Amino acid sequence: MDGNRIVVAGEPTAVEVALRILEHMLKAAVNGALLTPDDVRLAAQDVALDRDGKHPLETLFQTQRGKEIRARTAGQREFVRSIDENTLTFGIGPAGTGKTFLAVVMAVRALRNRHVSRLILSRPAVEAGEKLGFLPGDLKEKVDPYLRPLYDALAELLDDGVVTKYIERGIIEVAPLAYMRGRTLSDAFVILDEAQNATRDQLKMFLTRLGSGSKMIVQGDVTQIDLPRGASCGLLEAPRLFSGTGDIGIVHFNETDVVRHPLVSKIIRAYASADTSP
Repeated sequence: MDGNRIVVAGEPTAVEVALRILEHMLKAAVNGALLTPDDVRLAAQDVALDRDGKHPLETLFQTQRGKEIRARTAGQREFVRSIDENTLTFGIGPAGTGKTFLAVVMAVRALRNRHVSRLILSRPAVEAGEKLGFLPGDLKEKVDPYLRPLYDALAELLDDGVVTKYIERGIIEVAPLAYMRGRTLSDAFVILDEAQNATRDQLKMFLTRLGSGSKMIVQGDVTQIDLPRGASCGLLEAPRLFSGTGDIGIVHFNETDVVRHPLVSKIIRAYASADTSP
């Protein structure tokens, strides 16, 4: 590096790849992004997989602590695009791909931009392979363990005092899926997380709550279904039912969209390989 110039030397193919990565980084920096080592790794991954489209480092949201939130992978970019363009978006894919966090980012952004007047975040209250037994406390204390990931995502984006104030005023509602029955959800950004644990009838009930002026996201990982034996998973049939339906987007994530520790991608591939082996 020489002043404001960068000299790239090496094999022609490697130089070409390096230049494409630098172009990614330069565009992001010119647009005001604060680049991190993780951004460099993810930009390199995009170039290696020859994935184009909307720039992966565009800032979607800036927290009150100054942290920039961006869609970092091809799957995440497609997820954001679908949410922007459709009333209903399904996000289906493995753990670690940022489905929950990115959905909450888009919801909080819509609230901040006054596109909606409230956020409604929901999950089925299904135990993940363990029997937790009796939980002490009132109703809120009983269901909070199931909804913790949604609270965690909110805490990343907003100050604790803001989240508490919004919940007290009903601007943000975090509730189990069972509480959606009989309601019409208008002028709201609605998210159903862990939807693989919603039965066919429950998912139908949830989808038909959609009211005017609202957006809805339904997301989950169909490889981690915790429903009782014999119960039908509503998310499994969603692509077949709604593919090609106007104003509904279906986005599939895979292990290349994992943004947790790089080892998580290898773990997902190992389990997928074992599941398909004879």
